Amino acid sequence: MIEQSKLLEMYTDYLTAELRLAASTVAVYALEARLFLSYCEQEQLKPETVTVGNLIEYLIHRQLDGISRKTTAKAVSALRGFFTFLHRERMIDSNPSILLELPRTSRVIPEVFSLEQVEAILAAIDTETPTGIRDRFLFELIYSCGLRVSEAVSLTLDRIYAKEAMLRVVGKGSKERLVPMGEQALLWMRRYLEEARPALLKGKKERALFINRRGKVLSRKGMWKRFKEINALAGVDGKIHTLRHSFATHLLQGGADLRVVQTLLGHADIGTTQIYTHVDEKELHRQHKRYHPRG
Repeated sequence: MIEQSKLLEMYTDYLTAELRLAASTVAVYALEARLFLSYCEQEQLKPETVTVGNLIEYLIHRQLDGISRKTTAKAVSALRGFFTFLHRERMIDSNPSILLELPRTSRVIPEVFSLEQVEAILAAIDTETPTGIRDRFLFELIYSCGLRVSEAVSLTLDRIYAKEAMLRVVGKGSKERLVPMGEQALLWMRRYLEEARPALLKGKKERALFINRRGKVLSRKGMWKRFKEINALAGVDGKIHTLRHSFATHLLQGGADLRVVQTLLGHADIGTTQIYTHVDEKELHRQHKRYHPRG
C-alpha cells in the first residue's frame, strides 16, 4: 500500500478532478479518510485487510468520542467513498464499506425569518454609504434568489444578465443554475454597480461582484460579520443562511410548486426541498392552536 500522505493526495485529486465534488465535501471526505487511516495505524490494521467489522468498530469508536448521528452519517458516506476509490485503483480486492448502512438522522426543521423580520433587516442597513448600498443589494439578492453564502461570494460580473433579470449561479459540485431576480434586487443592483462598486474599487479591476472596502473580494467572513451587525440593529436573531430558508418557505407559503423551488435552490434531491413543507406544517399547527376553538 502507498504511504499515507501520497494516498490521501491521490484520493483528494480523485474527489476533485474526477467526481468534481464541492470543495467543502472534498475537505470532509479527505479529513474522514485521514482519521480512519490514523485509526488503522493505531490498531495496526492495513486498509487492504479491513473488514466490515473493523469499520463498525471504528464508527463505534467515533461515536464514543461524542460525534452526532449526522456526523456519523457523513463518516459512513466518506468511508464508502474512500473504499470505492481503493477498490477502483485495485489497492484492495473487495469493498467492505458496501455493507455499511447509513444511520437514520432526525430531520431538522430550519429556522426562518418572517416577512416582517426580513423587511426589518433590510431597512436597518444605512444606504447612504457605498458599503451600505453593497450590503442592501447583497442581502436582498441572497433572500430574493435563495443563494448560499458560498454562491454569493463566487458571483462575478459576467454571471449577471440585467436585461433578462437573471443570475447564473454556480452551486455545489460546480453545477450551474439560472435564477430570476426580482424588481427590488434589480433596483439595488443598478445602484450598487453605478455608485457603490466603483467607489469601493477606487480604480482597481476585479471580476468579483461583491467588493470590500479595500477593493478586493468580499469574503464569507466579511458577509457574516456585516449580517451580524445589521441583525443587531434590526433586533433580529438569525444567520445569513436563514435568508435562504426564508426564501424557500415564503415561496411555498405563496403557493409555488415544490419542483420549482427545488430548481431555484439547486437541490439535486427533492427530498431536501421537502423539508420546507414541514415549516408550513409548523405554522399550520400554530395558527390552528391560536384560532381554532378546539386548538
